[in-house]
Amino acid sequence: MSGAHKLPAVGAELICVSIGVHLYAIDIMQVREIRGWTASTPLPHAPPHVLGMINLRGSILPVIDLGSLLGVGETAVSASSVVMVAQIGEHQVGLLVDAVCDILMVGENMLQEPPSVGDRVRDFVAGVMTTEQGIVTLLRLDHVMPEGLAAAA
Repeated sequence: MSGAHKLPAVGAELICVSIGVHLYAIDIMQVREIRGWTASTPLPHAPPHVLGMINLRGSILPVIDLGSLLGVGETAVSASSVVMVAQIGEHQVGLLVDAVCDILMVGENMLQEPPSVGDRVRDFVAGVMTTEQGIVTLLRLDHVMPEGLAAAA
């Protein structure tokens, strides 16, 4: 899933989520549903950001702590924690976040390229935008699915 990443078009909708004090956006077309937190079953030898797996109407999905994966700290699970079920390629995955904040509509010249601080940033960040709430980072979800889980799923 490498290659150039296409930014959402003007008028596209993004779901804005919070992880701690940080704001992130995900293309609404990749989000299948939003669920409250339910405990997950641990996966032996999974990477630290993989919390485990849940059963979603007969399908087993990995649950990923998005804060841990992005390097901004583990998400503290609380009653307001949310699992967003996202479609990444052929797979569905649960993404743990603190809260869903808003729906943003992409406006003209709203998205900017992320700062050049290394290729690893561009693996996860499609762009950045400034809103009244602060800087929102638009995530690329195609690098979220752990390679071992993607191969096994």
